Amino acid sequence: MSSSARGPRADAERNRLRILEAARELFTERGDEVQLPEVARAAGVGVGTVYRHFASQRELVEAAAERRFAEIAEFAGTVCLAEAEPGQGLARYLHHVGEVLATDRGLSAAVEAARGTAGSEPRGDARRRLESAVAALIERDRSAGTLRADCTVGDVYLLVGALSATIRTGSGDWRRLLEIALAGLAATTV
Repeated sequence: MSSSARGPRADAERNRLRILEAARELFTERGDEVQLPEVARAAGVGVGTVYRHFASQRELVEAAAERRFAEIAEFAGTVCLAEAEPGQGLARYLHHVGEVLATDRGLSAAVEAARGTAGSEPRGDARRRLESAVAALIERDRSAGTLRADCTVGDVYLLVGALSATIRTGSGDWRRLLEIALAGLAATTV
C-alpha cells in the first residue's frame, strides 16, 4: 500500500489536532488577529508543521470552525437525542449552541473575517450533519407533543442566526431571546 493511500500518520494527526486546539483558544481570545506563527508556538510545533496542515490562516479558521460544528453535531446526537427527555432535545441543543457561540465569539469573528461576510454558519458536510441532527430533534420533540407541527430545520437555523447576531453585537440577552423563541415554538394545546 502506498503512503498516499493510507491515512495520515498518527503523529501528524496528533499535531493537526494540537494546532486546531491551540488555534481555537487563540481565536476565542483574540479573533482574527492571530497569526500562524503564534498558533505554532501555542501548539508546540514548528511553523512549517502548521503550514503543512493549513496553507493559510483562512484554511486554519475554516478547519477550527468545522471542528466546532462537528462538536455541536456530536452533542446533538449524544446528549440531545440520546440523553435528553423526549420533548426537550431541541431546547437543549439551542441552549448548547448559544453557550458555544457566547464562548467562541472570537472564533466566530475570525470566521466572518476569513469569509468576508457576516455570519459563521456551517457549510458543506458540516451543514448537512447539523441539519440531519436538527431534523431528528424536531421529529422527536414533535412526536413528544412539545413542538409545533410546522417547525422546520430552516426555522431553527433562523433562530440560531438570531442568537448569533445577538451574541456577536451584544444587543441583548441571548438566553431571554431563546426563551421567547422556544415559547413560540411550543405546541399549543386547545
